[in-house]
Amino acid sequence: MLLNYRACGDTFRVSNPSLILTQREETMKNLKYAVLGVAGALFASSAMADGHGNTTLAQVQAKGFIQCGVSQGLPGFSNADDSGEWTGLDVDLCRAVAAAVFGDSKAVKFSPLSAKQRFTALASGEVDILSRNTTWTMTRDTQLGLNFAGVNYYDGQGMMVPTALGVTSALELDGANICTNTGTTTELNITDFFRANGMSFNLVAFEKADEVVAAYDAGRCDVYTTDRSGLAAQRGKLTAPDAHMVLSEIISKEPLGPVVRQGDDQWFNIVRWSLNAMINAEELGITSANVNATEYNDVSPAVARLVGKEGNFGEELGLDNKWAYNIIRQVGNYAESYEANVTPLGLARGVNALWSDGGILYAAPIR
Repeated sequence: MLLNYRACGDTFRVSNPSLILTQREETMKNLKYAVLGVAGALFASSAMADGHGNTTLAQVQAKGFIQCGVSQGLPGFSNADDSGEWTGLDVDLCRAVAAAVFGDSKAVKFSPLSAKQRFTALASGEVDILSRNTTWTMTRDTQLGLNFAGVNYYDGQGMMVPTALGVTSALELDGANICTNTGTTTELNITDFFRANGMSFNLVAFEKADEVVAAYDAGRCDVYTTDRSGLAAQRGKLTAPDAHMVLSEIISKEPLGPVVRQGDDQWFNIVRWSLNAMINAEELGITSANVNATEYNDVSPAVARLVGKEGNFGEELGLDNKWAYNIIRQVGNYAESYEANVTPLGLARGVNALWSDGGILYAAPIR
C-alpha cells in the first residue's frame, strides 16, 4: 500500500501508512514538551510575581477583559465579520464567561489561532480560554497540561467531495487526494480509516483552514475532510457550494469544547459552570427574553438557584451571585446560541439536543 504525504506543497512518499501515525506521535511528543515547558515557565513567573501565585481570575480582573483563543474563521463557531465583530457558538461561550466574571459579555477580546498555534498560546498565557472547535482526547487531556471544561458540540469527522466525482461512499475513495489541516486529529482519523479499509490515499495538509478550502476549491484534491460541522461551515466559502456533497460516513468521535490550563481549579470551574449554566437554562426554559421575570415572579427551586435567588453558588466560584443570570440575560441559553449560529448552517440539533429531547447534551445540576 502506497501513501503520499504532502504538507504545504511538499510531497513525501511513504510505503507504510503507519509511518504517518509514527510521525504524528513524534509531533505530539514535541508539542507536549513545548507546551509543558511554556506552562512551567508561566507558572514560575506568576508565582514569583506576587509570592504565592496569581490566579487566572485575578489576572483577568486586573486587566478588565478575557482573552479568548478562537479559530481563524469558522462560520457558526467563531467567525469575524467585515467590521471585526466575532460571532459563533464558541464565541458565545467566551462571552458567557465574561458575563459571569464581569457582568458584561463584551469584556472579551479574541485571538484567531491556527490548529498548530492553539495549545501553545493557551499554555503561554497568551489566551485565558481556548474555545476553538477543539476535540477532547486523552492525549490532550493528560499530556499537554490542559483541562477540557466540557463539551459544547458533539461532532464527528466527515468527508466532502464534488458531486461530479460520482462517488456516494467513502469506500469508493481508494487513491484519492485528500485535503485537511495540520495539527489536528483529522490526519490520524483519515489514516486509520483508509488503513482499516485497505485503501491508499494522498494527504495534502495545510496549517490554515482557508488554505485547505482554497486548495480543495481549486481542484488540488478530491476530498476535503474535517469535522462535519466544519464541512458545513466551510462549504459556504466554495465557489459553487451546491456542487459539493458531504458523504454519509462519520469516521470518528469529536467532542468539541473549551480548554483551560491545568493547575487553576477555580478558573476551570468558572468556565465549566458557565457552559453548564447555558445548558441548564435551556432545560429549565429560561431565556434571555424571560430571565428578567424571574427576579419578581415565583420560580421553581432549580430556577431560583440558577438565577441567584437561592444559595451562594456565585460566591463558591469567586463571582457575583447573579453570574448565571448575567450569562442568560446577555448571551442566552444554549438553544438560543445554537439557533443563532449553527442552525443557519443547516445542521439540526441531532445528538446536541438535550438529553430530554433525544440528544446527549446534559449538564450537572446547580445545587
